[in-house]
Amino acid sequence: MKHIVVLTGAGMSAESGIKTFRDADGLWEGHDVMEVATPEGFAANPELVLDFYNQRRRQLFEVQPNAAHYHLAELENNYRVTIVTQNVDDLHERAGSSNVIHLHGELLKVRSTGNAYDIQDWKTDLVMGDTCKEGYQLRPHIVWFGEDVPMIEKAISVCETADILIIIGTSMQVYPAASLMHYTPENIPVYFIDPKPAIESKANLTVIPKAATVGVNEVVELLKAL
Repeated sequence: MKHIVVLTGAGMSAESGIKTFRDADGLWEGHDVMEVATPEGFAANPELVLDFYNQRRRQLFEVQPNAAHYHLAELENNYRVTIVTQNVDDLHERAGSSNVIHLHGELLKVRSTGNAYDIQDWKTDLVMGDTCKEGYQLRPHIVWFGEDVPMIEKAISVCETADILIIIGTSMQVYPAASLMHYTPENIPVYFIDPKPAIESKANLTVIPKAATVGVNEVVELLKAL
């Protein structure tokens, strides 16, 4: 069974109503990203950071997977599929995808500030005073700027075994995620779906300048034809 690796970014979930990570003026939901997405920001104002992610978590329960999420899940009927996502939502899983690697963490998990391996599911607001069993404050299980990306090695090993690569809704300009496509075998088919792509089709690369819901449907139908 051929192995499809899918790299997804903010554009994958945008049509579900989840706002992209950062807009043109460097703000995220009105906040400077350095205030809410760095270890230094958390140290300076943990209440602000916790509230920020509480709002993101609450919003997640108000949205649903879109057609693109369901189309990717459908691919598992005929392919081995691994999704490597930069998104922190759970929309891939809710649509039925069974093998998802979250590079930048997950909104519905928290971890101990004293033990990075102490990770637990969390669906309610997280506040100061919520601690792990060892007494350390819990924090969002999100990879902030300046932090290591623990899942990158696993993602690289997955990309090395790809027979087909699909890239959806990401500029592929944020590292280390942007480097992943370079770990796939040479000359495998690559489909790049983004409404405003910064690259053009060539050789084995097919660029589809459309939103995720339309572009993913086109690729799925193309793969069915093959």
